[in-house]
Amino acid sequence: MSLPIILLIEGFLFIVLFGVISLLKREGLSSRFAVEGGIFTLVVSGLTALTGIQTHPVLFLVLIYLLTIRVRILVDAGNIFAKRGQFEQADRLYHLAVKLWPDATNDLIIQVNQGTSLLQQKKLDEAIAIFTAVLQQAEQGYLGVKYEAATHYNLGVAYLRKNMDARASIAFNAAIDTWPASEYARRAEVALEKHRRANKSSTSEDT
Repeated sequence: MSLPIILLIEGFLFIVLFGVISLLKREGLSSRFAVEGGIFTLVVSGLTALTGIQTHPVLFLVLIYLLTIRVRILVDAGNIFAKRGQFEQADRLYHLAVKLWPDATNDLIIQVNQGTSLLQQKKLDEAIAIFTAVLQQAEQGYLGVKYEAATHYNLGVAYLRKNMDARASIAFNAAIDTWPASEYARRAEVALEKHRRANKSSTSEDT
């Protein structure tokens, strides 16, 4: 089998595999991901056939991966800075990710992480606004269960820090309902249990 054909098959399988993974994550199919991956595959395979340049199949997979997952790589790098408290650097990376033409799913993922960064900075009103907007857009089916559960949980944390206990409870329960087996659901259960104990303690003190 010739190298150009091998590259075509690799590119096609890569697109199909990630498409299946996206469906399993309930993120929907990204036409942009398929188009970008398809164009890159055709260009590299065509140049290999026309010029005789030997493009190693492993190198091809690395390049197509970096091209199509570029937004999430930048978001992950931004999260590393945010966890270190280097919020300016994190914000630069999030904004750079926005400029790299993210599809609907990746655009929501950027917003989720921007909201989480604001939450870490105790900018609660701004974080709540972003999380609420993300959840409204998530109804279109572009936000996977992992990020939807994370958004509900972080929204609950923001409400709790503003002493909006009723709304916090609704958000925590939504995190549990979205993905019961997730780490976010477990954290939400812990937060709800702490809230119940605090309420019982205050009630017993009043009596």
